[in-house]
Amino acid sequence: MRQITTTQITKSTAELFKEACYQLPDDVIRVLEKSRNEEASPVARNVLEKMLQNATVASQGNVPLCQDTGTAVVFIKLGQEVHISGGSLYDAITEGVRLGYKEGYLRKSMVAQPYSSRNNTKDNTPPVIHLDLVPGDKLEVIALPKGGGGENMSKLAMLIPASGREGVIDFIVNTVSEAGSNSCPPVIVGVGIGGTSEKAMLLAKEALLREIGSINCNPENAELEKEILTRINNLGIGAMGYGGSITALAVHIKTFPCHIGCMPVAVNLQCHSARHKRAVI
Repeated sequence: MRQITTTQITKSTAELFKEACYQLPDDVIRVLEKSRNEEASPVARNVLEKMLQNATVASQGNVPLCQDTGTAVVFIKLGQEVHISGGSLYDAITEGVRLGYKEGYLRKSMVAQPYSSRNNTKDNTPPVIHLDLVPGDKLEVIALPKGGGGENMSKLAMLIPASGREGVIDFIVNTVSEAGSNSCPPVIVGVGIGGTSEKAMLLAKEALLREIGSINCNPENAELEKEILTRINNLGIGAMGYGGSITALAVHIKTFPCHIGCMPVAVNLQCHSARHKRAVI
């Protein structure tokens, strides 16, 4: 049994959120550069260039890529041979978020009692934590600061099985079309298909973490991703809604078996500032 202290977890979580808000991952930079070079519209090409310049300034100055530093979403893979010492795992992560947003001068966006008082919690807590128990003696922490613009455009459809493949495609493409510029395109489209309503939504968010440019391990899903990406980019929405040939940087699909009478499909949109960082303790 390997011991990991809550102090280690808190420190790692705080650093991950600061780094995530300051630095775009390399795969996002590469696809933005590729999109800038391939974009047909001069206006949209200029917007993509500004996005890349913004990423450089943020990284060099250790300042946020975007004023919306998001809801603190944390994915945890906890090895079943790990013992957490010094307190609660969830408390350690929460303290890490609190410290990271304070030390990093990141905007605090969380409000309590969402439908009435909406008072700011003033430290961006509580985080949204997803815990997965896995084999091994390590702890993986993934920090995902999720902005409100893309999150507001998320959708779930409980399609009937007869909707089939075309029904899935239509729902996903229509979701991006209706979002327009609200999700700050070019977007990454996370898709979850199957399971139950809540499982599909979680799959869609998890799909956003996959490296852009990687091939889906399921060949059928890989083909579906290509077709949906083509249809989305034919919408003409373009970077920040200014028009153009690139509305989405990638479509990432995760699937799960489901009930014979169901076909849940969830879409979670990630803006061009696709921030996340991971660490293994």
